[in-house]
Amino acid sequence: MPPAARAFLTSGPYRFIARRIVLPWVLQGEHPAGEGLEIGAGGGAMAAQLLAAYPELRMTATDYDDSLLRSAEQALAPFGNRASVQRADAADLPFGDNRFDLVLSAAMLHHVVAWEKALAEAVRVLRPGGLLVGYDMLDSPLSRLLHIGRGHDIRLVRWGQMDAALGRLPVTGTRVRPGPAALVIRFAARKAA
Repeated sequence: MPPAARAFLTSGPYRFIARRIVLPWVLQGEHPAGEGLEIGAGGGAMAAQLLAAYPELRMTATDYDDSLLRSAEQALAPFGNRASVQRADAADLPFGDNRFDLVLSAAMLHHVVAWEKALAEAVRVLRPGGLLVGYDMLDSPLSRLLHIGRGHDIRLVRWGQMDAALGRLPVTGTRVRPGPAALVIRFAARKAA
């Protein structure tokens, strides 16, 4: 991850934005409890905000970037045994089937070239009835500009692709909606029973 993006994701302003704006928008009125997993957790800001807002929730935060994992460990330390941090590839999660009540993906799928596989893995580790929520950047001129020089290690989501990918998975109640200025897309679905 570029240093500027890493600095932003571990900053106080980002934690404020995550808590006050992004998290309520992504959750779409849901109130998670039980066991949660965040794939591509970055510096742990979203997981920390979930833990602060929902005391009945325990979170496992994962990322592939070791330096971000260290930041996530610091961000989640105040939550004690309600939080854990683990290195993981979102397209090959090291968890058993049907383990989590919630899986969150916050603007990370485009960092996984095979993001459909990461989405399938997220659903695999959900318990029946478990909730998948997230958002990601849509392919647009601005999104491509923000990722200039990143080359082959990103693949932005195009409009319609998220609906199609979720349609191939064992989920119900799928909601896919554009965000502000159609630059991002948010999604939610429940694993079928």
